[in-house]
Amino acid sequence: MRIPLASYGWKEIILFSSAMFAGCLLSAIFFSYVFPLFLFGLVFVIYFFRDPERVIPEGAGTLVSPADGTIVEISEIFEDNFLKSDAIKISIFMSVASVHVNRVPFTGVVRYIKHKSGKFLDARIPKCSEYNEQNILGLTLNKSEIKIAVKQIAGQIARRIVCDCEVGQDLQKGRRFGMIKFGSRLEVFLPKDLGFDLGVKIGQKVAAGETVLGTIDTTCL
Repeated sequence: MRIPLASYGWKEIILFSSAMFAGCLLSAIFFSYVFPLFLFGLVFVIYFFRDPERVIPEGAGTLVSPADGTIVEISEIFEDNFLKSDAIKISIFMSVASVHVNRVPFTGVVRYIKHKSGKFLDARIPKCSEYNEQNILGLTLNKSEIKIAVKQIAGQIARRIVCDCEVGQDLQKGRRFGMIKFGSRLEVFLPKDLGFDLGVKIGQKVAAGETVLGTIDTTCL
C-alpha cells in the first residue's frame, strides 16, 4: 500500500516531524502550555506533504491542471523560452494549504528544461512570473511537434523547486513530475493558434491531474 505522502519531501518530513514530535514530548513533560503548538506543527508537516491519488480524465484532447490551487490569471503573452510564439497563459496560485505535488498536463516528450534563479516575490502577483526563481519544462505533445510549456515558480515562502524528469523522457498525462515546497505558482503556456477550448475561469479552484483546463483540437496532434 502506497503511503499518501510526497516522495519529494521525505527529507523535510523526517526532519520537521522529528523536531515537532520531540517538541511534543518535551512540552508535555515540562511546558504543557506550548504542547498544542508543537502538535499543530507536526500535523501541518504531514498535511503539507500529502500526495493523494487522482483520477486522470480520459479523452485524447483533455489538458489537465498541473497543480492544485486557484486560477489567478488567463492572458495572452509572447512566450520566449520554449514556444517562442504568442501563447495563452493559465496561472495557478498554490497556497500553503494546497497539495504541492505537480502533475503533467498532457502526454508528451520532454524537450526543454531550464532553471532560472531569481527573487521570491509574492506568488499571487503577476510580475513573479518574470522575476522569481523558476523552472521551465517544455513538452512536445504525443508524437507531434506541438509545444506547450509548464513553469514552476517559487513564492515568498517556497525556496525549493523539484523537477523530477529529464530531456527526452516520455511523460503521461497526470504523472507526477515534481513539486514546489511551501506555497507557489504554476503556469501553463499553449500556442495561441493551437485550437484550444478553454474550460476554466479566473477564481476557479482546480485539482492537479483531475481538473480539465480545456480541450485541444486533436486534429492538430
